[in-house]
Amino acid sequence: MVDRHVEINRAQEERWLTRYYFIRTAFSAVWVALAFSVGRHFPLFAAALLVAYPAWDALANYVDASRSGGMTKNYAQAINVVISVTITIAVIVALGSNWLLGVFGVWAILSGLLQLATAVRRWRLIGAQWTMILSGGQSALVGAFFLMQTHAPMDFAMTKVAGYAAVGAVYFLVSSVWLSVGQLRRKAACVP
Repeated sequence: MVDRHVEINRAQEERWLTRYYFIRTAFSAVWVALAFSVGRHFPLFAAALLVAYPAWDALANYVDASRSGGMTKNYAQAINVVISVTITIAVIVALGSNWLLGVFGVWAILSGLLQLATAVRRWRLIGAQWTMILSGGQSALVGAFFLMQTHAPMDFAMTKVAGYAAVGAVYFLVSSVWLSVGQLRRKAACVP
């Protein structure tokens, strides 16, 4: 009976993560498309996109943590929510300055390490988190490169952040597809 309950919870968590990763993919894809099109020509729109990106991450982590057992169970995501909200405020303050890419660098490092911690914890429960582990590690490395380019102008920062978001979208897409394939295989194995 306990094993059946664990399997049901695991299946529900996998379905949730599959949808969550698809939503994260879609948001990032739209964000990147807007950044490389409208954001290049309208500085106010670019600024709004740059503010929206960490704000979205805060919201997404909050919803995921709440859906996956609550903030106290998902401490890495709870910390990530606080950091992403703080970075959203820092981006607003840094708009128009040459510190903008540095702010995103700090965020990429911290949120990447927290994503890595979340993925490692989930790996033990669900598995199929290798892309999120890679994504978290890569995010931290990119953040270090952003910090080295801190004094770049806003249009350069927009291009770098959009590239970073595009790679993140690929990681989320691969994760959602990987989980979907695993679910389909298990369903096929259960059919007589």
